[in-house]
Amino acid sequence: MDINGIQKLTLLDYPGRVACTVFLSGCDLRCPYCHNSELWTGSAPSVMDENEFFDFLKKRKGMLEGVCITGGEPTLRKELYGFIKGIKELGYSVKLDSNGFRPDALARLISDRLVDYIAMDIKNDPARYALTSGLEKLDLGPVYESIGLLKESGVDYEFRTTVVKELHDLDSFVNIGRMIEGADRYFLQPFTDRDTVKFSGFHAPEAFEMKEYLETVRPHVKHAEIRGME
Repeated sequence: MDINGIQKLTLLDYPGRVACTVFLSGCDLRCPYCHNSELWTGSAPSVMDENEFFDFLKKRKGMLEGVCITGGEPTLRKELYGFIKGIKELGYSVKLDSNGFRPDALARLISDRLVDYIAMDIKNDPARYALTSGLEKLDLGPVYESIGLLKESGVDYEFRTTVVKELHDLDSFVNIGRMIEGADRYFLQPFTDRDTVKFSGFHAPEAFEMKEYLETVRPHVKHAEIRGME
């Protein structure tokens, strides 16, 4: 397993844990507002291999509690199962970020108790999912399957949406609420521009809009809040 980026310490990426975050290249979506567009293809340079990473974890025992695995889309990597198993064998908790388009991979990890927390992106309502994902069309069947899987899994999870002024409106959250009805946790996070965003012209919604979107979703989930807005 080649690792394409690492943040050696984070207090934000894994709720309730002191963790590190590893970035894996390769993604099946092309979200135009993505912060990690350099990881879309599998050609991103490696910063370390699996053995080097495990050596790093061994040295950080007692300082780190968990590992957050993100991308790109980690479930595209055929080595992911063994990689996570090795992390768990070292005694660390694992958080996995995913777009939900590979429910079979999620189901296997959940069944074998290899993930402790899953964060799944909900890109938009069904009518605008493909547009927001940077594709002409999408089969949303796997997304709905993953939503149902997480809700029934017994594993800690969250759904989350990066909110972009040009891509989301009130109807987005009316319909997202219906998509994730009964979910435990849902977070809205406003878009922030960075030099790694491949396309220009995207902005965060106004604070009042974010609050309106939050109130629209709240009746459908057990807990909802805005993350990352001052």
